[in-house]
This record gives sequence, C-alpha cells and structure tokens, in this order.
Amino acid sequence: MKLTEERRKALRITVDYTNMTDKYLGDKGISEKTLSANKKLAKSAHAYVNANRGKDELFMGWTELPYNQNEIVADILETAKLIRKKFDAFVVLGIGGSALGPSMAFTALCHLHYNDLPKSKRKGPKFYVEDNVDPVRMKELLDVIDVTKTCFNVISKSGATSETMAQYLIISDLLKKAGVNIRENVIFTTDAKRGNLVKISKELGGVKSYVLSDGVGGRFSELSPVGLLPAAVVGIDIKALLKGAAYMDKLCKSSDLAKNPALLSATLQYIAMEDGKNIGVLMPYSDNLRYVSDWYAQLWAESLGKNVTLDKKPCHVGQTPVKALGVTDQHSQVQLYTEGPYDKVVTFLSVGSYKEKTPIPHGCENIPDVAFLGGHTMEELIQAENKATAYALTKAGRLNYTINLPEVNEFTLGQLLFFFELQTAYAGAMYNIDTYNQPGVEAGKKATFALLGKPGYELQRNDLAKASPDPDYIV
Repeated sequence: MKLTEERRKALRITVDYTNMTDKYLGDKGISEKTLSANKKLAKSAHAYVNANRGKDELFMGWTELPYNQNEIVADILETAKLIRKKFDAFVVLGIGGSALGPSMAFTALCHLHYNDLPKSKRKGPKFYVEDNVDPVRMKELLDVIDVTKTCFNVISKSGATSETMAQYLIISDLLKKAGVNIRENVIFTTDAKRGNLVKISKELGGVKSYVLSDGVGGRFSELSPVGLLPAAVVGIDIKALLKGAAYMDKLCKSSDLAKNPALLSATLQYIAMEDGKNIGVLMPYSDNLRYVSDWYAQLWAESLGKNVTLDKKPCHVGQTPVKALGVTDQHSQVQLYTEGPYDKVVTFLSVGSYKEKTPIPHGCENIPDVAFLGGHTMEELIQAENKATAYALTKAGRLNYTINLPEVNEFTLGQLLFFFELQTAYAGAMYNIDTYNQPGVEAGKKATFALLGKPGYELQRNDLAKASPDPDYIV
C-alpha cells in the first residue's frame, strides 16, 4: 500500500463525540465543566502510559510493536510465501487474544466469503481459527481439511494453555498417524526460552517458531507475530497495518484532550462509567468490522474488570462490553438502547467509503414503500441507517459517539487497533488498576486443572467436590 503524507491524512480515523455532550443531550450529556474537571486525571494517565512505554515487567511491550519488528516482519513475509505455496489450509490453534485477533483481522481485510472462493481468486490457503474446545467444532473442522496439507499455527506463550494444547495433541496425533513429520506442518508462536512449546520444539528437532515477547499480553498481541503471521498468510499487508498503528501513536502523543483521540475517548468513557454507565456497546456499521467487537470485548473487559487498585485498595471497576452490528441489531438491541435504562454508552464504527457501493435498481414503482430505494446504493442505505440510529439515540438522551474510518484497509485497521489499546491503557491508568493482569481468568483455569486431575491441584479438587450441585436446589 502506497502511503504518501497526503494519503495518510485522508485515511486518518477521527472521533466525533458530539452526541456525548450536554449541548446535544441536555442534562444527560457531559458538560465542558465536567470534561475540564477531569483534564488533570487524563494528563496523569497519559504521563503514566508514556513513562512506562516498552517496559516488559509492566506488560507494556505492546507500545513498541509498530517500531521494533522489521526483522521479524521480513521473516514472516518469507514464511507466508512458503506456506501459500505448500499448503491448502492454514489453521490457528489458540484461544483469547491468540484467536480473536487473527479472526478479526481476517474478517476485516479479506473477502467475506474468502474460503468459498476458488483457489485462483484467493491470496492464500483456506483459513480457519479454532478458538474453542467444543468437540463438535474440532470434529467438523477435520471434516473439511486434509491435515497433511494444512499448516497449524499453535499459539501459546506458556505452552500450558489447556484449550490450545488439547487441540495440539489431537492434531499432532493425526499427523503422526498420517506419517507426517510434525515439524513440517506446525509453527509455534510462544515464549523465547521458557514454556512447553519450547520443550516440544526441541524434542521434535526444531519447530519453526515466533516469539511472543514477555511484555506483550494476549489481548494486546495482534500487532505481534500472533496476528502478523496469520494475516500475512492470507495476503494482508502487515507493513501497512503496523504503519497505521504508528500513525495513531503519533496522533496520541499530546496530553491535550483536543489533540489526542484515544485520551479523549478514555476520559469520556471514564466520566460515563463514574456516572453509572456500566455497559459499553460497540456497534460497527460494516460486516467486515463485526469481529472488531469481539476483539474489543476481551481487551476492554479483561483489562478494566478489576477488584483492587495498584495500591491494594478495593475498587470493583469496569464496564461490560456488548457486541452489536449495524444494521442487523437495529432490529433487535436498539429498542433497549433507546428506551431502556440510562446505563450505556454506544460507540459506532462508521465507514466513509465502502469498497463496494452496490446500486439499488429501480422497481416496484407502484409501491412507494419500496420505490424510493431505487437509484440509491446499499452504501447510502447503510450510512443513512447509521446516522439515523445515532440521531434516535441522541433524541432519547442516550450517550453515543462515532469513530469514523474513511475506509476499511490495513492502514485504518492498524490505527483503530492501536487507538483502542491506548484508550484501554489510559482508562486503566485513570482507575489506578493493573490493566494487564487477569486474576479472575486464572481462577477459572486453576479450577479446570483441578477437575481434570492435573497434579498439584488436589486440595482445590476436593474443594470443588464440595461445591457440586446440591440436589435440594435442582428443579
């Protein structure tokens, strides 16, 4: 993708927070006085994030991903070429950010029916992401791929992620039974020196591996090899993706709310959360962007849902992310958003120019309810519905704002991802929490280990036995 300075400016994503203000929402909106009262906190959050950039011990290595991967990117691009030549399918084995990120980028930047296209019209092998351990899902994946002609990307920093390693055990067993050398069909994305995948690689004689840095957590990993390898395999321009992230980073250097879109949006969300708006809806008006909501849901929920501050004070903060899709969910969820409780902030993802316009032909001229559509395009229709929904919410006094993408491509997606990551980092700093840990998730993992008999979890297993369903409470 050619990116002149003029082109970069034309592709800049912007934040329109008109419909968050009291000027348009009356007493339901956020006043300039309230925004000004939080400027000091916003500057402090900005300073914290800037001061800790790149610090692996604080899991802030993600801030440097747009800049420090030239050699890795070159290697990924060469590996992707080989994969495209050799394999019919590429399968990501992972969970959480290791799966949500690749799925999101694939849907955003590839043909929406990519796997159904003939090989001559695809830029790479068929693409699948196994992000669960539903036994039906695994069996039915195996119904549509030939494991001997499939490259499997196993993503786990520790190599101890139960879901991912269960998938690996199934696939490695099938490859062995088919007489295939496992290392020929497998690529690991894992820790540099520690973890089970490092051990497995040595046992297999050296598996092609990419490193997930200590300072990059799963939900912040899409711009690392976790996301870059799968993206490159299907023909996504990963250099433009990283350039977009770097461009957004540059836009967010200032601590001035009027100049930093991610800091502004974090501050608005913070004010809203403090006012009881404990649900955040992300509503893209683009099928390509629909899985951005899934990726963002993990980023926002897992980062901000905490019960203690950095100085060990109880807090119980966070906002519940909800996924919606325009126009689809205008016919389901928007009724609640317009007339239900005043407990939500709706964020629209709007597209200025879709890659297809799709004209609507004239017809049914004797039926006014239908005839008015003729002569317009589907792009006009979806954009009108987007504006109409924002208008309806605003008239009802509901907080909403819009992130505008001039178009959907690698450069704008890179901007959007880094925008959301910075927004999350700033919001976490405002709440003085550890934005990068997930002890609530770890508790569930440990309980799973105990239930399946993992050594070292005997006491927890006994405790879980006492928590078995009580027949007195089963109806």
